[in-house]
Amino acid sequence: MQVYLDNAATTSMDSQVIEAMTSIMNEVYGNPSATHTQGRQAKAAVEMARKNIAKLLHCESQEIIFTGSGTEADNMALRCAVHDLGVTHIITSTIEHKAVLDTAKELELKGLVQISYVQLDIFGKADLSDLEELAKRNPGSLISLMHANNEIGSLNDVTKISQIARANKCYFHSDTVQTIGHYPIDLSKWDIDFITCSAHKFHGPKGVGFLYKNKALKIRPIVTGGGQERAMRAGTENIIGIVGMAKALEVASHNVDQKITKVQSIKNYFIQQLEEKIAGICYNGDITSTGSLYTVLNVSLPPSDKASTLLFQLDINGVYASGGSACNSGAVGSSHVLEGINHPPNRSVVRFSFSKYTTPDEVDFAVDTLAQIL
Repeated sequence: MQVYLDNAATTSMDSQVIEAMTSIMNEVYGNPSATHTQGRQAKAAVEMARKNIAKLLHCESQEIIFTGSGTEADNMALRCAVHDLGVTHIITSTIEHKAVLDTAKELELKGLVQISYVQLDIFGKADLSDLEELAKRNPGSLISLMHANNEIGSLNDVTKISQIARANKCYFHSDTVQTIGHYPIDLSKWDIDFITCSAHKFHGPKGVGFLYKNKALKIRPIVTGGGQERAMRAGTENIIGIVGMAKALEVASHNVDQKITKVQSIKNYFIQQLEEKIAGICYNGDITSTGSLYTVLNVSLPPSDKASTLLFQLDINGVYASGGSACNSGAVGSSHVLEGINHPPNRSVVRFSFSKYTTPDEVDFAVDTLAQIL
């Protein structure tokens, strides 16, 4: 049996998405910038996808800028905030995605910004009292805090963070890569400047994402050399990926409450089975249904001489999970997220992440396999 429990790293593509992309590959091959019929058809496909995404997120289509990844979108938000909006101070946390942390640190190294790191609670969530104090001391900052942490699953309160940002004339960017397609997101109710998306996190294709930019902001592209994306991102559009992403978000948004209930029940069952079969189990981050991603469970295991080969042992037994983020080109090392929440170094960690395709039988197999290895 093979059990895939690394859905926070990437998801399998939905069959409806594959069908939509195949249709585009077969029928639409023009360059969207061309003025002939094939070019206009390609342009229409891109713009229809943009319109459909905007409708699902309750924003305007002009606010969606297609990118090659969530990482590019995060880069664009931070770099444009500094270069075009006059930001000289960034407020973030030590457990953000590297797309945010490394970009902020590079900007700091160049002398363009100073960084303040907000304190975290025991679950890895931003301490809102400390955030408010930092924002008061540094008006006009860019606050960059992710909606949900990709390793431990803890959710930040975007609405309250936005209120703090606005009260102190700060800009607000949130990496929403782990939540778009998994929760209903209504940008007409979120007072926010930037959010980011990567299609492959919700059963769409890899290599495509987008940046939401509030229409009130005036920024310039970080990729130049063409007028694509309303002169916001040069380069011929990935038509196939864009259409696939729009379809994936459409599918993900259909009956989303039922999906949440179903996958949350799988996560709850996983927790129950772990606690019945493995002594000394505990968890990193908030694991409640209201405080964490229903798709992610970060498990802290008791000290064991099997720790160094645990993921390898799971792999050869057909259980595919992660030690944390899968966004570092396969690099194995200490997790900055676990360091940020002071996880004991003598305990090993496995991140299990679920999807709408995960079954109770797969949970049984995974937990039994983990128990046997330990």
